[in-house]
Amino acid sequence: MDSLTQIALGSAVGVAVMGRRTAPWKAALWGAIGGTLPDLDAFINHGDAILNMTRHRAESHALFVLTLAAPALAWIVSRVHGEAALFRRWWLAMWLVLITHPLLDTMTVYGTQLLQPFSDYPFAVGSVFIIDLAYTLPLIVGVVAALRLKSARGLAWNTAGLVLSTLYLAWSVGAQQHVTRVARASLQAEGIAAERLLVTPSPFNTVLWRLVATTPTEYREGFYSLLDDGAHVTWTVHDRGADLIAQHRNEPYVARMAAFTHGFYSVSASDGHLFVTDLRMGQEPHYTFRFHLGTEAARANGGHRPTLDGSRPDLATALPSLWRRLLGEPSLPPGCVARPCPVAAPG
Repeated sequence: MDSLTQIALGSAVGVAVMGRRTAPWKAALWGAIGGTLPDLDAFINHGDAILNMTRHRAESHALFVLTLAAPALAWIVSRVHGEAALFRRWWLAMWLVLITHPLLDTMTVYGTQLLQPFSDYPFAVGSVFIIDLAYTLPLIVGVVAALRLKSARGLAWNTAGLVLSTLYLAWSVGAQQHVTRVARASLQAEGIAAERLLVTPSPFNTVLWRLVATTPTEYREGFYSLLDDGAHVTWTVHDRGADLIAQHRNEPYVARMAAFTHGFYSVSASDGHLFVTDLRMGQEPHYTFRFHLGTEAARANGGHRPTLDGSRPDLATALPSLWRRLLGEPSLPPGCVARPCPVAAPG
């Protein structure tokens, strides 16, 4: 999730655990610091764009590593404030602050390697977008109330914020499961045998959902709003680059992307240059994580490291289109306005 959300969650957890044992501002401050620490790995340069992406949310987000770090952070906090008698409580608070960070990140589609160093499997529920004010605002309101009221009433507001935000996560999973059933039924009705199906919310909400279904040769993108009149999904069809995947799948960077994206990737070529795209984040034709792998000769002699070649849609057109589609209008994605989109005919 975004930094503001992680700060708000860390503060809320810190205040909830410490209660009235210490000043709320201390619990909120150190909760915010602890909630920020795991994301400092974003400043580490691993040498190229793909490694920087796939090594983010790795050891710094591992439950084992953060569990080891919790007592050290608690020791620092308790000594700074002269509260050695509260060391164990600070330990519990800092542990919960640290581990709730990656657990929340796991709810997004990016991929969080919770089990490092024992496994590099990237866990991703994908039921919330990386920024969602419906989740964040209750946390902020609760923490602000706890700081301003400085009483049991303020702590109650903080607890209510945590409960509401947690219920929102539960709602997102339930909505995701419903949309998954709709998408599978649509694919089955059209006779499409998809290998994988991705169901993840569009930006900033859990009402409009983006669907990606892959086959060995293509991927289909669709959108479904909970406000749609009916359960029909219009799919657009796109080439995955099957021949290129077969040719390059064993190359280290392509293989790394295949594993990290759980198979939701495509490979393309232009003027002898190879590109690999993460299909999970973005929408046609704009993807956040599209990487330039260079020419075959450059890759063979190690003369080119992957560089980021992603793009983002024009917000002036994308946000109004998103809003109209969320309300149930059967519009195509913004990328289809500028160029024809291959729409799948019903089976």
